[in-house]
Formats: sequence, structure tokens, C-alpha cells
Amino acid sequence: MKKLPAEIVASLLAATTVFTPAHLPPWAIFVSWAGTFAAGGPKPDVMKKIWITMPIGAIFACLIVLCFGVAGQHLTGSAFVAAQCVILFSLNATMMSLGRIPALSFVPGMFFGFASYFATLFGNFGPVPGDPYVALAATILMNALGPVYAWLTARFGAHHHHAEQPSVANANVAVS
Repeated sequence: MKKLPAEIVASLLAATTVFTPAHLPPWAIFVSWAGTFAAGGPKPDVMKKIWITMPIGAIFACLIVLCFGVAGQHLTGSAFVAAQCVILFSLNATMMSLGRIPALSFVPGMFFGFASYFATLFGNFGPVPGDPYVALAATILMNALGPVYAWLTARFGAHHHHAEQPSVANANVAVS
């Protein structure tokens, strides 16, 4: 079967995000779709590592928001800013440290979920805008679709491959 150019397949898939229901965040699909290709393409090992790590990032982002909320109820001024620094440092370091576990070693995937969560919550997306728990669910759902879109792009699209460039290392260059 002759495949369409990948640019056409990807653009057709991108157009489907216009119909995203319930004010769900379509960019979360794009983040994880591109992230899948950046991590090596929609192969089983890449899909597994990205699907495992994205929700971890979203969960930690949600925890940061919730902890900031609690701190904001009890602290003001410099004490609140200091608490935010401690919360962010502690939770971010903990999240990244999970990358030392082999099954969770794809830390960039955590940041795909992390960034998507903040964009969803503070962009007031999701069925209940501004709700941190609904934003978490919306982020995890939409991030999970990105690798599927990557797989569809690879499955039905023909990718353009650039010709190999001649190696400079093999050239005999005279230096004067």
C-alpha cells in the first residue's frame, strides 16, 4: 500500500483535535505526540516509557499546586514565597529522582506531563476549569493520546528521509 506523506497524515490527525470535547486540552496531545518522536518514534519500548512517565509528571505538578494552596492558606509574604520554593524543590527533586528507577528513567516524559498539567490548569481547560483534580484527569487522558497519534502518523504516513551527507572526516584537506 502506498502511504500518504507523513505531513498530510499528521495534519489530518491534527485537524481531529479541533473536535476535542469538554474543553479538553488539545496541546497535551501535541506535546506527547512530538515527544514520542523525539524519544525515538512510536516503537513499543518508547510508547511504554512515555506512557509510564507522563502521568507521574502530571501527578507531581498537581501535588505542587495543592501544596501551594495549603501554604497560601497559612502563610503570606516572604514566608509564602519561601514555602513555595521548598515545595517546588522537594517535589521536583523527588519526581526527578524517580528516574533512577529503570522503568521510570525517561525523565523528559515526566516533564511532558508536568508542563501539560500546568497549561491545562492555569489555562482553565477541562470540563471543570480551574479544578486541580479534573485538570489532572484531563491532562493524563490527553497526553495518553499523543503516542497513539504518533503511531498513526508512522503507520499511515511515508516519512521523508534526507540523503546521507558525505563525511568530512574522510576528506583529505590540506591545511596551509
